[in-house]
This record gives sequence, structure tokens and C-alpha cells, in this order.
Amino acid sequence: MVVGLIIACEVGFWVLLALGLSVRYLLKWRRTSVVLLLCEPVLELVLFAATAIDLKNGAEPSWEHGLAALYIGYTVAFGHYTIRWLDGHAAHRLGGGPPPTKPPRYGRARARHEAKLWLRAVFGGAVALALLQLAVWYVGDSGDVSSLRAFQWVAVRTIGIYGLIALSYTIWQRKAPAGTEEEHPLTTRKESARS
Repeated sequence: MVVGLIIACEVGFWVLLALGLSVRYLLKWRRTSVVLLLCEPVLELVLFAATAIDLKNGAEPSWEHGLAALYIGYTVAFGHYTIRWLDGHAAHRLGGGPPPTKPPRYGRARARHEAKLWLRAVFGGAVALALLQLAVWYVGDSGDVSSLRAFQWVAVRTIGIYGLIALSYTIWQRKAPAGTEEEHPLTTRKESARS
């Protein structure tokens, strides 16, 4: 049941997002689009409530409950970021707006960008860890919580791996090709100001 609900929440997320952006940029109904986009967090609340009810009704804690906690953590941390990113693309493609700014590709700017994404992952992992710990306390001694504990370690490992990837952008910074503005944006601006 929980896995089916996770899939339904994921599908619902993308359907609501597509409807919200279509209504905003094709029909120009901004208020309606805001209402549709504000329904996104309701999906996570439904998943959270269904998981809690499932455990309360005596379901043995399993990987499904752990996956639900990870999914909720991910959407809390990256949901708004994803919506904002897609809104920029929809505004450009459907609303005639300027092209969205792309993340930096080189140097310290890229390392900072990756560090910010890692902090989002830390936040999402913290949410998942907290939900899993609440589930462990909720089940108590009456059930086997080993699968919930295992998913806590999955969350910690995911944060660690994401951190190593972000760190690699700091240690091994890609250099911009010669002659591009992104190579040295400050020096390029200073030189253009002088001339």
C-alpha cells in the first residue's frame, strides 16, 4: 500500500506541477496556478498520515515505510527548488520570458553551487532521519524496527556520498575554456570597465 501511495504522490507532484504551470502561462490564471502549486505539500502530508496510520494499524515496519520517509525528506528539501527551476523554463518557453539562468559550470562558482545543493541534501536527510526516528519511537518495543534503522543508515550514506561529490567540485575545479567570460568573471569585468 505504501509503495503505491509513494508512486501516486510522485505522479501527483508532476501532474499538479504541469497543470499549475500550464494554467499560469497558457491561460494566464496566476491565482489558480498558485492554488494548484500550493497543493503540492498536501501530497507529502497525505503520505505521512497514511504511513503513520499503517504503522498504527499494526503493520510491521518495512522498507516501504523507510522509503516513504526518504521520499518525504527529498521532496521537502528539493521540491521548491524543482518547482522554481521548472517555472523559469516554463516562463521562457510558454510565457515569452528571458531564458533561465544556468548554474555555473566552472571554478569556485560551480563549487559553491554544488555545496548549496549538498546543504539541501543534508536538510532532506535530516527530515528523513527525524521521520524515521519518530517511527522507531512510535513502534517502540512492540515491533521489529531494524528496517527503519537500516533506512536511517541509507539517509546518512546518501548525505555522505552527496557531500563527497560536492567536495570533488571544490578540490578538482573545472577551468573554463580560454577566452570565455566565465573563466575569470571579476577580471573580465575590470578589464572591460577600464577600456
